[in-house]
Amino acid sequence: MNLTEQQIRSLYGQDVQDRAGARIGSVGQVWADAAGEPTWVSVKTGVMGQHESMAPLTTARMEEGRLSVPYDKSTVKSAPTVDTGTDQPLDADQIAQLYAHYGMGQQPTPKPQPPPRPQGRRQPQDQQDLVRSEERLRVGTESEPAGTARLRKYVVTEDVHTTVPVEHDEVRVERTPVTSTDRDVRPDIGEAERELTLRREHPTVRKDQVPVERVRLARDEVVEDQPIDERVRRERIDADVPEPARRRA
Repeated sequence: MNLTEQQIRSLYGQDVQDRAGARIGSVGQVWADAAGEPTWVSVKTGVMGQHESMAPLTTARMEEGRLSVPYDKSTVKSAPTVDTGTDQPLDADQIAQLYAHYGMGQQPTPKPQPPPRPQGRRQPQDQQDLVRSEERLRVGTESEPAGTARLRKYVVTEDVHTTVPVEHDEVRVERTPVTSTDRDVRPDIGEAERELTLRREHPTVRKDQVPVERVRLARDEVVEDQPIDERVRRERIDADVPEPARRRA
């Protein structure tokens, strides 16, 4: 994966996705090989993690502003790690472990660099030079605690107003004249009593405990762009050359 200097700088903080398109994390740092070619990236996979998983950059590709690696998420998350924010180069043992983890075979031998070509014009023996330096932003992210979410269950009491239909017996006196057809009725003068049992209903209340809802806490990783405003220092070099010594164009 051949990248320009600008593309390498743009990798920091980019999302990293696996071969299925699932998000793994974001790019933390970039490592180059002995020839100066970018070969490895660290992937931030956790909110509170102090380590970053390593992934090969040589087999990755950029897709719509995201870095896609040809491995599944679990493979990257279980890869050898480095400390967050480290600036130490990878040693031979770390590189060997990475090649073994990703099944990439033997580590390639760096190609020898060609010797510098001779200049067309000899430089004077008394040449004096200055090194101009400048500051460049290295933007990344760092995880920190942002609070604690918890579920707490407690009991509240509320008034419930409802109605329930209840029944009761009421008595009415019915009088029916005895006719000649009522042959089973015999005259019987004397005292007598009859009783009728009356019934009524009254409300009753019973409380049943029933489950009504399941509540859980779920965490989603949300990625958003946060602006960064910072000042960097840059050196400038002005040449003060006497007019007789100026080279004519």
